[in-house]
Amino acid sequence: MSVRHVLLDADGVLQTVPDDWREQVAGLLGPDPEPVMADVLVAEKPSLRGETDFLVDLAAVLERHAAPTTAEELYARTWARIEQVPGALALVGRLRAAGYGVHLGTNQHAQRAARMRTELGYDDLFDVSVYSCDLGVAKPDPAYFVRAAELVGADPAEICFVDDKEANVEAARGVGMAAVGWERHQGLALLERRLAAVGVRPAPA
Repeated sequence: MSVRHVLLDADGVLQTVPDDWREQVAGLLGPDPEPVMADVLVAEKPSLRGETDFLVDLAAVLERHAAPTTAEELYARTWARIEQVPGALALVGRLRAAGYGVHLGTNQHAQRAARMRTELGYDDLFDVSVYSCDLGVAKPDPAYFVRAAELVGADPAEICFVDDKEANVEAARGVGMAAVGWERHQGLALLERRLAAVGVRPAPA
């Protein structure tokens, strides 16, 4: 069965938080920021499944650590800042020009998903957008990929999934998708070679 659809991760593939985020939060989290950020990443997980409000969870972590900032300020310096990977959205257009269905498959909490849908125009850019907070399940849970295939309306074997995290790539393969590991620092030429290896060939630039 040949690949007819491409499901693309967002962060690390299509977009990123700008690399200066550590400098942006310097001084906001107190003298030892690493334990705070480690707890924040754990606290974010329920909101990625749509179970809680991330800003509420973030505020609770900051209060527990007596961090000298607010959830809103920290959020504005990190998650709210989205920078698109150069050339990635052009590749989306080239995939569509070659006849593929092109879809978004991303772990996001509700606030960030809403910004991606509206301000960044992702609802118009992709045929189907699969946000974890809408599904109630997040990558790398295999159920995420099963549900994504259902929403795309294709057999998993007809879908090529691209992600920068190996655990997500392996989970997609586990449900029958062709899956490609790639992250933005590796360059789009490598991504195109890896796509070609599973039979996906974008239209020429």
